[in-house]
Amino acid sequence: MPTYEYKCSNCGHRFDQLQSITAKALRKCPECGKPKLKRLIGTGAAVLFKGSGFYATDYRSQSYKDAAKREKPEKAKETKEKSAAPAKSDAKTTGQAKKTTGKGKSDN
Repeated sequence: MPTYEYKCSNCGHRFDQLQSITAKALRKCPECGKPKLKRLIGTGAAVLFKGSGFYATDYRSQSYKDAAKREKPEKAKETKEKSAAPAKSDAKTTGQAKKTTGKGKSDN
């Protein structure tokens, strides 16, 4: 439920009131008792979410966190292995270099 701010135009009393969105605005001032209250337009209060969570990543269980930690080193190993293997283009150029630099045998 939102909190609304009210001000009495008669005595100047200001206060906040927690009300339902569908509730009618208050009219009678609690200080002077006259029907001179005005609901002020404000920025509103911070939104307060209550419940078990609103995103799948909120409040993960301990077993999920442990499994994620075990997976991290495995992924790091995979990326290191991929970067350590020579590229196919490198192997081809190395083989061609050997063929062209070596002296050929004569057929005699």
